[in-house]
Amino acid sequence: MLVLFGILVILSSLILGLIVLVQNPKGGGLSGTFGGVGNQLMGVKQTTDVLEKGTWIFAGIVGLLCVLSPLFIPKSEGASSKNDELINRAPASVPSTNQNTVPLPGASTDSPKSK
Repeated sequence: MLVLFGILVILSSLILGLIVLVQNPKGGGLSGTFGGVGNQLMGVKQTTDVLEKGTWIFAGIVGLLCVLSPLFIPKSEGASSKNDELINRAPASVPSTNQNTVPLPGASTDSPKSK
């Protein structure tokens, strides 16, 4: 079911992207793209209305699918018990510092008391 939601989200996102790219930001849109052919078929006003409605519809579909898809993620029964077991087995003590460490390059080995 999750794969179906993924495919639907990708498909509707691609269609939404194409609808947005077809629109002209100055208002010409699809009617000016085909040299007036859109003018003869649907009219300039209807072309922009259809594209605007399509943009809102596909944006709503993408949003709705993204909100609903987590509801279909299968919940595993032992997930929380596995996490609790790992937390209980984790070491609780702070690791001890090793006294045989190599000093960093450029660090002085003189202690401040000897100066």
